[in-house]
Amino acid sequence: MRILIVEDDEATRQFIVKGLAALGHQISSSGDGRDGLFQATDGRYDALVVDRLLPGLDGLSLLRMLRAAGNRTPVLMLTAVAGIADRVEGLESGADDYLVKPFAFSELAARVHALGRRPAIQAEPQQRLLIGDVELDLARRSVQRAGRRILLQPREFALLAELMRNADRVMTRTMLLERVWDFDFDPRTNIVETHLSRLRAKLNAGGEPDPIETLRGAGYCYRST
Repeated sequence: MRILIVEDDEATRQFIVKGLAALGHQISSSGDGRDGLFQATDGRYDALVVDRLLPGLDGLSLLRMLRAAGNRTPVLMLTAVAGIADRVEGLESGADDYLVKPFAFSELAARVHALGRRPAIQAEPQQRLLIGDVELDLARRSVQRAGRRILLQPREFALLAELMRNADRVMTRTMLLERVWDFDFDPRTNIVETHLSRLRAKLNAGGEPDPIETLRGAGYCYRST
């Protein structure tokens, strides 16, 4: 997952950054609310971890501005304020989850992972994906490459769509199992690898370069360039 941490306490921020990075996530961070808002709106993140009390712009205002702009990235809010009314205010401002300080890193990691499993919400779902010479039409369920029509099986189509939606992001095997096959467990089969092999054979049948990169030990990435 690509995660943005907005936390002004240096020790807490580094603790979270190092812990999530060790789990294989791609982490960006900020110690200021205004900079955090800029990063959140400028980048594509799978989840945000936002402290409630921030310099420049407090966490609640940051969250309200994100939601008002149509940004629906899942947000875990951190706070030292543990009152029920305060937690309710955070959730009503658009937070998807709330974690009170001090917290155990294992709980934070589990909550972030749970947010990442939620389907992305878009105000206007994109019906057509075009990257390089590959065009995928979600409405028509069709794929073309350099004008050549490519016939894909349903799972192959869903796999390509997921990779293209997340172009230039690393998609782990677990993420693909959850988003394409709706598995919340590893079936211990080569189902992902088999479908990727078939997808690549069809996608690159015209002799074009393979846009899907295998990152050993990490996952797969659809390269836009």
